[in-house]
Amino acid sequence: MKFTAKQIADVLEGIVVGNPDIEVSKLSKIEEGKKGSLTFLSNPKYTPFLYTTNASIAIVNKDFEPEKPIQTTLIKVENAYQAFSKLLAYYNQVKLHKVGIEQPSFISETATLGNDVYIGAFAYIGKNVKLGDNVKIYPNTFIGDNVNIDDNTTLFAGVKIYSETIIGKNCNIHAGVVIGCDGFGFVPDDNGVFTAVPQTGNVIIEDNVDIGAATTIDRATLGATIIRKGVKLDNQIQVAHNVEIDQNTVIASQTGIAGSTKIGKNCMIGGQVGFAGHLTIGDFVKIQAQSGVGRNLKNNAVVQGSPSFNYSDWNKSYVHFKNLSKLEKRITELEKNKKIN
Repeated sequence: MKFTAKQIADVLEGIVVGNPDIEVSKLSKIEEGKKGSLTFLSNPKYTPFLYTTNASIAIVNKDFEPEKPIQTTLIKVENAYQAFSKLLAYYNQVKLHKVGIEQPSFISETATLGNDVYIGAFAYIGKNVKLGDNVKIYPNTFIGDNVNIDDNTTLFAGVKIYSETIIGKNCNIHAGVVIGCDGFGFVPDDNGVFTAVPQTGNVIIEDNVDIGAATTIDRATLGATIIRKGVKLDNQIQVAHNVEIDQNTVIASQTGIAGSTKIGKNCMIGGQVGFAGHLTIGDFVKIQAQSGVGRNLKNNAVVQGSPSFNYSDWNKSYVHFKNLSKLEKRITELEKNKKIN
């Protein structure tokens, strides 16, 4: 896809300084810019590269005035960084705008499809599935019976959605995600043999949720596992049965959340955090990476460590942790001197 400087300026509400008809078809860093590429300048540290870059178009702040001649066409905007981010989103929207049904694919006769739906090759759409307008289903995706997916949601390649799952509007579900598989529920009999407890609930994903590649979200034993509006999940996260994650919480990669734990609104959770089951985590909680959470946390708590405790206390304690060998040596010397005396 090619875009002219004028077309880009119209999208960004910017002003072209240079050739409005020059075309670009790719993006680049300013220091690596080549002919036919678009770049941006927001950090003054990179200003020298603007005079040497071969990029055809550069987005700059409106108050930028070159100190020497440049070859690049400029697009002046209020905020170059925000404008470039907006352009990336627009580029993705154009690039990912697919419509139509590829073959081979299977769509049940009882499924309902909205307008401008895309279904990729080798996709499977089960009985009584409802797809809203502009839903995108990429190749090799499985959608089980009685699944509802609302408008403008995208499922990338290889996603597996088990039956009864409900997914809201404007969600992005990346490759390899599995939603609605059985929770880890087993009970031993008198001989110690474990038998699976039927998982009869479902998963509910509300609007504007992003789910990273290879993340798994288990269906509830009873009721629903719920991911509320605006939640952002990184790659390779495990969400167990009956977990609830409230609005606008973000969770980094490789975190594991055990069954029936409730996580509040606007929390920030680092990578490789482990949660025990049946916990209640308050709103606006921050949990540092690799922490082990084994107790309830109140609103605005900031914790680190395994088991986790107050972040500032953890930092103070760490000073002692890393000096344990020195402290042990001092104690040994004191005890030795005491025996001599």
